[in-house]
Amino acid sequence: MDSRLFHFIVKEFRQLGRDPRMLRVVLIMPVIQLLMFGYIASMDIKNTPTAVMDEDRSSLSRAYIRGVGNSGSFDLKYNVNSEGAYEGLLDSGKAAVLLHIPRDFKKKLMSGDNADVQVILDGSNSSTATILLSYLNIINANFNSGIIKDRMNRAGLSGKSFVPYNMEARVWYNPQLKSLYFMVPAIFAQILMMISMMLTMTSMVKEKERGTIEQLIVTPVRPYEILLGKMIPPVTVAFVDTVLAFLVAILWFRIPMHGSVLLLFALGIIFSVTGLGIGLLISTFSRNQREAMMTNTLIMSPQMILSGFMFPIASMPVLVQWLTYAIPLRYFLVIVRSIFLKGVGVKYLISEIWPMFIIISAVLVLSVVRFHKKMD
Repeated sequence: MDSRLFHFIVKEFRQLGRDPRMLRVVLIMPVIQLLMFGYIASMDIKNTPTAVMDEDRSSLSRAYIRGVGNSGSFDLKYNVNSEGAYEGLLDSGKAAVLLHIPRDFKKKLMSGDNADVQVILDGSNSSTATILLSYLNIINANFNSGIIKDRMNRAGLSGKSFVPYNMEARVWYNPQLKSLYFMVPAIFAQILMMISMMLTMTSMVKEKERGTIEQLIVTPVRPYEILLGKMIPPVTVAFVDTVLAFLVAILWFRIPMHGSVLLLFALGIIFSVTGLGIGLLISTFSRNQREAMMTNTLIMSPQMILSGFMFPIASMPVLVQWLTYAIPLRYFLVIVRSIFLKGVGVKYLISEIWPMFIIISAVLVLSVVRFHKKMD
């Protein structure tokens, strides 16, 4: 390594160490984010406050209510006796679900007729309401199956004779369907991009604010050495953050790691160049750190939304789906989740690696050209 470049990199590490607050943020923030996402950002809904209006008060109605309560998704907090009472609970947000069991619930079931149960959901959050409705459909299917079997047995027939087929389902890669396994690996992509981008961006903008960028230009240090000197420390810090996040995910949250750790970090280092390029590009347009942070937010927010980090790309409008092909985070999320949960190798990731590599190269070239123009 050229001695000028080596000393310039050492200078950058020392400068980073002179800002202990920033160093604490970039080292501690990823771990805090991972813990928050691990405990909070779950797609599984549990203990939803639920009101029950049981006008039948029979053994069957109580059995149905027990089935709802034992599912773990519903917290049967309120028993109401009138429509006005449950309307107040829903309006105030104290309850999100109401189960209304009519007076003739058991009578109709015992006579072979269909009995109705009214369910009222708070639809102000449509996603939550949809998931809760699917939970109730499963509970109803299990309850109906038990009723039908009981009728068949009382008629002297085998309870199994009414079942034309059995569906045996096997879930691969995430048998317990834990959303934690889906969310936590994706934090690696976010950490790599965010940390490398933020450190590169703030380092360059600080040089502009202090007026030292002009001093760098007149020194013997070449432009490419300035670029490398500004890029290598952020990549190093981002790598340390990723290792910390990896250890938390594996040791604390017990996320299964079925693939190659070396492959994960090798592709992660390549992906971190995206953050470097974007951070460098932002710094060429920003006059101060406030402008840089605003631009950072403007760029990161769409990436998080359109990359499939939380929302499935397949459910987006077709035009928006086409836009996601230009987001490198989209590809790296698939890579991270595939290595963690599926344990696949490079052979099955090529379709994600080559478009990510093209986008990364384009971003880096654009940022370097822009930087050279500013230097000139």
